[in-house]
Amino acid sequence: METKPTFYRLPLICLAILTLVTMPQSGWTQDQLIRIWDGLAPGESSQSTGVALPRRANENPPATRIKDITLATVEVFQPTSEHRTGAAVIICPGGGFNYCVVDKEGSEIAQRLNAAGVTGIVLRYRTKTGSEDTTLWKRPLQDAQRAIRWTRHHAEELQINPKQIGIMGLSAGGQLAALSLTRFDQPSYPARDAIDAHSCRPDFGMLIYPWRLVEQNSNQLISALTINEETPPTFLVHTHDDSSTSLSSVAFYTKLKTHKVSAELHLYETGGHGYGLRPVANSIIHTWGDRAIDWLGRRKLAFTAQDLE
Repeated sequence: METKPTFYRLPLICLAILTLVTMPQSGWTQDQLIRIWDGLAPGESSQSTGVALPRRANENPPATRIKDITLATVEVFQPTSEHRTGAAVIICPGGGFNYCVVDKEGSEIAQRLNAAGVTGIVLRYRTKTGSEDTTLWKRPLQDAQRAIRWTRHHAEELQINPKQIGIMGLSAGGQLAALSLTRFDQPSYPARDAIDAHSCRPDFGMLIYPWRLVEQNSNQLISALTINEETPPTFLVHTHDDSSTSLSSVAFYTKLKTHKVSAELHLYETGGHGYGLRPVANSIIHTWGDRAIDWLGRRKLAFTAQDLE
């Protein structure tokens, strides 16, 4: 009688842990969280994928917020095999570094990119623990740089071009993406394996209502953001009525322009903050996704509506 391999007899909870911890040889499935660090992340003493906060009663549809993340993971969303450009975008959700909004500012964005032939990779970076110094972005930046390198390392399995990997960030994730675009020549952690032999420079960036790129009193870019001629091309979106001031995007764009870096800035009058791709009353802010695909399409990174006709 045929004997089943031992792992078939493991309890279901053990199989779930194996799914998270074991790196597959090729391909990943949606809804699978893939760890990007081998072992503990830099400076961590625990490995938690986080816990979901209660849904907010006033949200329809609700959004999912994950807090207490100490184990950074990615979730891969791929277009159909016959409908892909080879480009990929690492998506950094918002949440003030307290949590990651993994659907409204993550998977929903990834699925929009998939429709245009782009692989979307949602990064669940480490969140605030309460013991950090004033540099809230330090641990998330380590995760973002690692995620870019991880994506390049696995480009063949992901069926993407390692020279067409961008980063997108929304709200606090926008600050994280901006840091990734400007600090790629400053590794935020010591190299530990073959993944870290790859560059952490994104090939392009997309900043969607980025949070706190400017000093509160001067409206000048924060000192951590150093833009020069090597900064990747960047697409920016903000609204005039955003409580997280649109001057963040304007200041970032101005520096890109000064250094002759290709860029595109869209400022909408209304829409507020934290909308993802969802409609907002008395606003057309949800159409920013179309403008983003147009921008990617001109770079041969996405299929535009005209390409798909």
